[in-house]
Amino acid sequence: MLDLFISAFVTLFVVIDPPGCAPIYAGLTAGASHRQAAVMAMRACLIAAAILVVFALFGEALLGFLHIELDSFRIAGGIMLFLIALEMVFEKRTERREGRAEKIRSHPPVEDVSVFPMAMPMLAGPGSIASIMLLSARAQGTQGTLIVLAALAAVMVLSFLALIAAGPMIRLLGDKVEAVLTRLLGLLLAALAAQFVIDGLRGSFGS
Repeated sequence: MLDLFISAFVTLFVVIDPPGCAPIYAGLTAGASHRQAAVMAMRACLIAAAILVVFALFGEALLGFLHIELDSFRIAGGIMLFLIALEMVFEKRTERREGRAEKIRSHPPVEDVSVFPMAMPMLAGPGSIASIMLLSARAQGTQGTLIVLAALAAVMVLSFLALIAAGPMIRLLGDKVEAVLTRLLGLLLAALAAQFVIDGLRGSFGS
């Protein structure tokens, strides 16, 4: 069960990418007080967590309703996560997030950014939704599902801490350290995505 927790935690942390969201959040809340920024960060994390919990609990039933086999979703999700990993390695993901933030800033007044763009699509985006569904499908029984949800809760707590510490963290780490960290996380995500595809192929065609 510890292996499941570690796998779920690493996967969700890499996909949600709290260190990558932090500088964007700092830019979006530049005109807000520390208290206002903290409240919006808490609201964004709670909304994103609620969205991901719904997909974790009912995502498999949704696939069944749409007549999509779980192994097919594993393969598709793995490919999508691999594309996200490539973007992280080549810094395309950071550029896209900064572009979203710039669009939001260019249409003032925007006071509350907790729902859009922070909760969706930055925290609970397609990659994290696919990941939580894949991890829940891999979990065995109620205990396994609870472990995956515990990993999600841990990542959301870290996301909240990263968002409220966004300004000081940017000054501490600097752009170069952030770029190196993003690339390393991208390589790790690529390996995890490849494993999802392998699991899907193995389930579809047998071992």
